[in-house]
Amino acid sequence: MKAKCSRKAMLILTFNYSISILPLFSLFLVITFELQLGESLPLSTSGSWVVDTISGQRVKLRCVNWAAHLPTVVPEGLDRQPVEAIAVKITSLGFNCLRLTWATYMWTKKRYANLAIVDSLDSLGLHDAAAGIARNNLRILGMTVREAYDAVVQAAADAGLMLVLDNHVSRPMWCCSEDDGNGFFGDADFDMAEWIRGLQIVALRFKNTPEVVGISLRNELRGKRQSNEIWHKNIALGCVTIHQTNPDLLVIVSGLSYDNDLSFLRRHPLRLGFSGKLVYEVHSYAFTDGHRQDWALKPLAPLCASMAREFDERAGFLVRGSAGTPLFVSEFGGDQRGINRGDNRFLSCFLTLAAEMDLDWAIWALQGSYYIRKGRIGDEEMFGVLDKDWEEPRNPHFHQRYGLVQHMLRDPLLTADYGYEIIYHAGSGRCLVVDDRGNVQLGDCERRSRWWYGGKGNARASPIILMDKGLRFCLGAVGEENPVTLTNLSGVRGVTEWSIRMVSGFPFQIVGEVEEGEKARDLCLELDGTNSTIVFARDCICLEGPNCLSDPRPQWFVFISANAR
Repeated sequence: MKAKCSRKAMLILTFNYSISILPLFSLFLVITFELQLGESLPLSTSGSWVVDTISGQRVKLRCVNWAAHLPTVVPEGLDRQPVEAIAVKITSLGFNCLRLTWATYMWTKKRYANLAIVDSLDSLGLHDAAAGIARNNLRILGMTVREAYDAVVQAAADAGLMLVLDNHVSRPMWCCSEDDGNGFFGDADFDMAEWIRGLQIVALRFKNTPEVVGISLRNELRGKRQSNEIWHKNIALGCVTIHQTNPDLLVIVSGLSYDNDLSFLRRHPLRLGFSGKLVYEVHSYAFTDGHRQDWALKPLAPLCASMAREFDERAGFLVRGSAGTPLFVSEFGGDQRGINRGDNRFLSCFLTLAAEMDLDWAIWALQGSYYIRKGRIGDEEMFGVLDKDWEEPRNPHFHQRYGLVQHMLRDPLLTADYGYEIIYHAGSGRCLVVDDRGNVQLGDCERRSRWWYGGKGNARASPIILMDKGLRFCLGAVGEENPVTLTNLSGVRGVTEWSIRMVSGFPFQIVGEVEEGEKARDLCLELDGTNSTIVFARDCICLEGPNCLSDPRPQWFVFISANAR
C-alpha cells in the first residue's frame, strides 16, 4: 500500500538502529583482532558453524572439488597447467578451500606404493597426457602417484587454501553407480578393514600439514546393502579412527542414497566419544532423484518449494536448534556454459537456499577435462569451473553468479542488532545496490546495499528502507515501466510499501502497491533484460499460481537475511 511511514514505525526503526550503534566500538575491536590474528588452524565446530579453534570466529568453507580418484590416480589437469598456477587460479576465483578426492587403494595396495606417474599414464595409453605433464610439471612427472598427491596438497597449502581430503572410492574409477562395487560396506571393492586403514594412513600422512583441515569419510554411500544400523556402526568407527590419529581434523560424514539422505539421524543421532569436530555433508544436483527433466520443463516455483522442503527433511534440519551441527554441501553444480535450462533453473533455486542458510559448500568441479574418463581420453567436463585447457573460467560471469554465497553472511558472534536484508536477484546472482549518486541498480553482491524490511515472516506490507544512508530513504516505485528509485522518508509524498509474494510456499517476488489515480496496482521488481543493471516495477507475472509455465526469473527477487559485513 502507498502510504506515509508511520511515526511509530520510524521510532522503532530508529531506536533499533541507535541501539545497534552502541556496540560499534566492540565490533571495531573484534574486527581489528581478527585482521591481526587472521584465520588460524585447526578448525573446530561450534553449534551449526565451523570456527577457528583459537579465536572462535566463524570460518565459511567455500570450496571446489578437484578429482584425483580416477584410474590414473593422478590429480587431473597437471598436463594442462603448472600445479602452482592452478592453485593460484583457485584462490583468484574466490575459493578458500579445496576438496581433493582420493581412492583408498592408492594408499593401501602395494602396487601403488612405487607406481611412477609416467608408468600409470602409459599403462592407459595416455602418452599425450604424459607429454603435457613434462611441459607443465616436469618435476612431478618423475614422482610416484602418492608423491604427486602430496605435491598438489602442498601447492594448495602454499597458495593459502584449506583442504578437505575426500575418500571418493576404493578402486580408482569414475563414481558412481548402484553396482560399481564401491557403494557400501561389504561390496566387492569396499572392505571395511581396508577402508579404516586408508583413513588412518591419510590422517597420519598429512598430520603435519595444518592446511588439511578435514577428511570426508566416504563419498555417496549407496546400493542394495545400505542400512542405518551398519552406517552408524562403521561411520562411528571411521570417525574415531581419524580423530585418534589426528585430533585436529574435522570429520566430515555423508549419509545414504548418494549422499542425499541424512533423515535417519532425526531418530538415531550419531554418538561419538568426542565433540567439536563433526560436520555432515550432503549433495544436491538437478538430476538428484531423477528430477533433471522436471527442472527443464515444469513450473519453477513449485519445484523450488519442493526442493527446499526435501532438503530440509533430508539434511537441513541438522543445523537447527541448540544441538545443531554444521552442514557442508560437498557437491553441487551444473553446466558452467549456462546453456542447460534445467541446470540454470536448479542453480537459481539452490543458490538462493544456500544463501538463506549461509551454508558451507564445495562446487563440482574444478577440472575442465580429464586424462581419461569412462574410456574417453581427454574428456571435457562441462560442470568444470575451468575450461578444457584449465586457463580461464568456463563461465565468464562466474564471480557474478556465485558471488553472494562466497561471502560469509551470518556471523554467530554478532547480535541481531547488526542484522539487515540483502535484496538478491536469484536469476542472475546479483544484488540490489545503491551507488554513490543514489541510483538503484543490480550490481556485484560484494557491494550489496543493506536494507531494513519489516514484512519478512509476517505476511504484511512494509517499506524497504536503505540502512546505508542514515535511514533517510525508502525503495520506491513510481508507476509501471519506470525504474525503481529512492524516496525520501521526510518528503510529503508517501512511500511504497512492499510485500513478499509466495508461490507454493516459496518466496518468489517482491511486490509494491502503487497508486495510479484513484486505484492501487501491484507491481513487481523486474530485471530489464539479462545483461542489464536496471530494475523496473512491472506487472507481476505468474499470477495464475504455481502452474505458471512462464519464466519468472526476471522477477525473482528475494530477501536474504544477514548480519556480517
